[in-house]
Amino acid sequence: MSYHLAVWEGPRPADHKAAHTTFDTLHSEHMGGLRTPPTILIQHYIGALVARWPDLDPDAEDDEDDVPWSDGPLINNASGPLFYFGMVYSKYEQAARFAVERALALELVCFDPQERRLVA
Repeated sequence: MSYHLAVWEGPRPADHKAAHTTFDTLHSEHMGGLRTPPTILIQHYIGALVARWPDLDPDAEDDEDDVPWSDGPLINNASGPLFYFGMVYSKYEQAARFAVERALALELVCFDPQERRLVA
């Protein structure tokens, strides 16, 4: 089981409903089909996450005990202004807290698609 967050570059939605609509639009535009390189700001954000916990290495057997990410490399979960990524449920609280703090620091929007709520 995993926990997902969506982080994007753009204006902050007015409320949870607007954030959900924006996420749906961005997801269908950037994640369904032809992907584009992530924006510089999204790349910087992902760099901050992997500086804290390294990317999951599919060839390493014990990586899963050390990192919170549910897959990797994380950059593969980004397209254009959108980054949609998962964390293993057993480690998501600490990782999500850090991810939200970094999003706030970089003035990115952070949305919880499970609860359909704007986080940052």
